[in-house]
Amino acid sequence: MCGITGYLELSEKKRPDYNLIGRMVQSIRHRGPDEFGAFFDGHCAFGHARLSIIDLSSGQQPMTNNDRSLWICYNGEIYNYLELRKDLEKLGHRFKTQSDTEVIIHSFEQWGNDCLARFNGQFAFAIYNRDDKTLMIARDRLGIRPLFFTQIHDRFYFASEIKALFCDPTIPRKIDLKGLDEIFTWWTTAPPRTAFENISELEAGCYVTIQNGSIRKHRYWSIDFPETFDTKRSAESFAEELHERLVNSVRLRLRADVPVGAYLSGGLDSSATTSLIKYHTDTKVESFSVGFEDSAFDETSYQQQMADYLGTSHHAVKITYNDIADNFPEVIHHTERPILRTAPTPLFILSRLVRKHNLKVVLTGEGSDEIFGGYDIFKETLIRRFWARQPESKMRPLLLQRLYPTLPISGARAQAYLERFYKSGFEEIDTYYFSHIPRIKTTTEVKNYFNRDTQNNINGHDAISVFGYDLPKHFNTWHHLLKAQYVESRSLLSGYLLSSQGDRVASAHSVEGRFPFLDHELVEFASSIPPLYKIHGLNEKYILKKAMRKELPESITNRVKQPYMAPDANSFTQPDSPPYVSEALSEQSIKEAGIFNPEYVNKLYSKCLRMGDRRLSFKDNMSFIGILSTQLLSKQFITSLQSVPTPERSEFKVWVDISD
Repeated sequence: MCGITGYLELSEKKRPDYNLIGRMVQSIRHRGPDEFGAFFDGHCAFGHARLSIIDLSSGQQPMTNNDRSLWICYNGEIYNYLELRKDLEKLGHRFKTQSDTEVIIHSFEQWGNDCLARFNGQFAFAIYNRDDKTLMIARDRLGIRPLFFTQIHDRFYFASEIKALFCDPTIPRKIDLKGLDEIFTWWTTAPPRTAFENISELEAGCYVTIQNGSIRKHRYWSIDFPETFDTKRSAESFAEELHERLVNSVRLRLRADVPVGAYLSGGLDSSATTSLIKYHTDTKVESFSVGFEDSAFDETSYQQQMADYLGTSHHAVKITYNDIADNFPEVIHHTERPILRTAPTPLFILSRLVRKHNLKVVLTGEGSDEIFGGYDIFKETLIRRFWARQPESKMRPLLLQRLYPTLPISGARAQAYLERFYKSGFEEIDTYYFSHIPRIKTTTEVKNYFNRDTQNNINGHDAISVFGYDLPKHFNTWHHLLKAQYVESRSLLSGYLLSSQGDRVASAHSVEGRFPFLDHELVEFASSIPPLYKIHGLNEKYILKKAMRKELPESITNRVKQPYMAPDANSFTQPDSPPYVSEALSEQSIKEAGIFNPEYVNKLYSKCLRMGDRRLSFKDNMSFIGILSTQLLSKQFITSLQSVPTPERSEFKVWVDISD
């Protein structure tokens, strides 16, 4: 995992902007503090901040091919690089390093843009062809690694993080209010839109080519489901193959020249990945977990149970309200977008613990819920569709009671509330977003705090429809569970879970997360599993539990799923809360940012203070965190963007200048 950045001149040849590339690399050095590298010619410039994981001695970047016609700047891992290298050597390619970076550039030499279909990994990279002055930038299939770009003044810029783009002071900085509209609907923007105007995000599974001033996007992969399933095949048979594929995925993701750890949350997914490391590899397991002083969110007992069961060297951190409040501004600096929950903050602190123990890489269980049907939103969809057939039934909505053993966290205890809330949207049962209507309904409450100018600006922007374009051909014929999985994966997975709660908070402390459940071949196999085997009755991830039953204790496979959450507004309303909170929510700051209504925000803040440690509703929590994070984002990136110093040229391990 590294940081990449650069630009391509879209018109005539120019002198390289050495200081700009230096500042851009410096701004993302947290992603790769081990080495800096830079490449320049009169048309293109690359900057690279390296986190050394594979081929520590000779994998420096930017890297070139044998005739120096191609240059690459790369962030990520190609896990099947050893196999690809053998194939390329048979075709006559000769290698100078042991790195996966060199495998990419030789693959591009051999197969062009089609090389992307051969990579099993998580990546974002740029390849520049000096012969025809073209640039290609690409992102992995699931969107694990980030990539942003913009075009201004006849230049095309790209970077792992937006803050690197803003190192050029000529690039305008402004909050995209339509982007906020989407975040306060889906928790994320729909690429290419971001939280900033004229800054674009490359969508997962896509690449962009820039040639002769023309910028074109291409899709090379997307999540899909078959029209029919092999219903004659037994669950046991699917479970056996799933187990075999998981073992292979874990083994691939342990390829590294540095030690690899594992996150252990106490839930099914991380317990599965950690146990597979333990029982199917020779890797010594160091595990890491986060707990909470607030018992409503704490899973420490399950984490310690699994650590003892597997005999891992376990490290844990206990999070307080003040920990969340103290670290929240830095989290927003790294997420580069507003967030609606504080959940990324404990993971930010956890990655700091990983780095403290001198590890750079951790395996996590992220992605399992999306591909095996683990979230409540999927079970809600099944119940709501069943209920919608008889909307006046008094028995069918009783199924909701089986989903919410942790409802005291939300304060929504009453059956009447559940019926009223989840019955909404029955008239939209045929829309692509039917599964997500309850979440959308809660999230959009934040928009009630927009001021009149913001409301006018987003008027006419259909934020609900933004993930409904370019749907797969047979989407409308899919089982309703599969529709929900597709929408969840396309929106929340890459836009929030793998970003704000994944890459950003891990890379902040120079840690790379790896995700066995998001091996694209495993995802494609999971797509072939009949929906009945994913949610059996209301038993979520039934097939995964079956696959892991021999390696996990029943207390883990049979436990009621507790979604990962963290204290929200309560973290910022303690007597000793840091002063930035009241400052960010003050009338003056709200007016200065120009997004929210100061009177409405003040009423919400006063309500949160009055509540003390009592639980707020989901909508109040989301509104508070959404407003606070937006205010911090505006201050950090718009009104007081900090200048980035230019590193000395001596700090660059690679400095290639062929501009003359």
